Amino acid sequence: MVGDAQVTLEPHHSRIGSPHTNTVLAPSGRTHLVLHIGSISPRDVCNPTDSCQADDMIEPATFDQLSAVVRGRRTSMLVDQECEVPTALIEQLCELASWAPNHKKTWPWKFAAFSGDGRKRLGETMVADMTEADFGDEIKREKTAGKYLRTPTTLVVGCEAHENRMLHDENRDAVSAGIQNLLLGATSLGLASFWSTPALSQPPRVLELCGFDATDRVVGLIYLGWAKSFAPVPERPPARLIHIDS
Repeated sequence: MVGDAQVTLEPHHSRIGSPHTNTVLAPSGRTHLVLHIGSISPRDVCNPTDSCQADDMIEPATFDQLSAVVRGRRTSMLVDQECEVPTALIEQLCELASWAPNHKKTWPWKFAAFSGDGRKRLGETMVADMTEADFGDEIKREKTAGKYLRTPTTLVVGCEAHENRMLHDENRDAVSAGIQNLLLGATSLGLASFWSTPALSQPPRVLELCGFDATDRVVGLIYLGWAKSFAPVPERPPARLIHIDS
C-alpha cells in the first residue's frame, strides 16, 4: 500500500516475451492497469554460489521486479482524467527522485506540482514568458496555454545552478537520473507518465510561480495520471557494449 493506491506488481519469470497485465486500484475506486513484462533473472547468467557474489547482493527476485518496471515504463498520456493523483503519493515520488546519484552532494532537484486550476495558471504563465522571449508563434502559444490540462497532475522539475561549470552540468545529470527514479516509481503504481521538454528552460515567471530561484533551470515537465491503457511497446536496438579485459 502506497498512499491511497493499492498495488500488485509481480515479475513474469521468463526471458523477454509478451507483456501481460494486472490491475491497480486507484484512490477513486476505479481499476487501472499495471504492466508485467518478462525479465532475465541473474540466475540465468550467474551461478549464485560463485565466490564473487557479495553476501549483501540484491536478491534476484528484486532484480526481476525492477526489470519488469523498467521495461514496462512508457511515455504516455492515456490517463483517467477524472481521477486525481494524491498529493501524498506525489511527495513520495519526489522523495524517490532524491535518491538519484549526485556528485558532490549538491542536491539540485526542485519540484512544483500543479493540479486543478493550477495547471491552467501554469500554461498562462508559460505563455507570458514565451511572449516576452518572442518564442513560438500564436498557434504554439495557444497550444501551450492548455497543454498542462491533459493529465490530472503536471509536475515541474527544476535544477539548481552551480558556479562550477562541471558541477553545473552534473546537476542536470543528477536531476535527470532523479526523474527516471520518479517515472519508474509512477510505473510501479499504475500511473502513466510523460516527460516533456519545456518551451523555455529558464522561463522567469514560471520559475517564480514554482518557487524556484531565478538562476534555476526547468529540466522537465512530467505529466502524471492513472493509466487507462498501455502505449505500444517500442522497438529498441540492443545496448552497445564493448568488453575489454586486457
